[in-house]
Amino acid sequence: MVDLPVLDLSIVIVSWNTKDLLDQCLASVFADRTGGTVEVWVVDNASSDGSPEMVEGKYPQVRLIRNETNPGFASANNQAIRQACG
Repeated sequence: MVDLPVLDLSIVIVSWNTKDLLDQCLASVFADRTGGTVEVWVVDNASSDGSPEMVEGKYPQVRLIRNETNPGFASANNQAIRQACG
C-alpha cells in the first residue's frame, strides 16, 4: 500500500435556497475527517429559505459569503476560490 501525502483542501459549495441539502452536505463533510486541513466555503446566492442562518448556527467553522443578489454559479465559485487557501 502506498502512503499518500496529507493535503490541504478547500471545499467550495454554492447554495441558493437549498437549506436541507446544504445541511446534509455539510454534515457529511464534517462527519468523517482524517488528516490534512480542510476549509469549507459556502457562497450563498441570496437565498430566502434560511440557508445562511442555518450555516451560521450549525457550522460556525464554515466560511460563509452572503451575496445580496444571485451572481450565478461560476461567479459565486470564483468569489470563494479567490480567498481559499487549500
